[in-house]
Amino acid sequence: QVRMVESGGGLVQTGGSLRLSCAASGRTFSMYAMGWFRQAPGKEREFVARINWIGGITYYADSVKGRFTISRDNAKNTVYLQMNSLKPEDTAVYYCAGDLSGGTYWGQGTQVTVSS
Repeated sequence: QVRMVESGGGLVQTGGSLRLSCAASGRTFSMYAMGWFRQAPGKEREFVARINWIGGITYYADSVKGRFTISRDNAKNTVYLQMNSLKPEDTAVYYCAGDLSGGTYWGQGTQVTVSS
């Protein structure tokens, strides 16, 4: 059993910053990557960023490159998403996902709202 818990969402003005956290617990020994996805109202869930657990290689959606940074703390089984220069189009529910040998595990989501 693996549990993913996100935190750090909220309301921010255009140009502001937020930092999301996601802590994984349980049987996480086979974790090989963690990432962030988001889903805006009326839209499909989309990829935001991903980080490999070993080596720390990162991947980003074009829409967030240069503004968002994903990082990890292996000792805490935690991944972070630093979001800068936020735009109204970044408004969405942000979900954490953990890739393990047994499958992908999702968090419950955290709301990010960017006001114009």
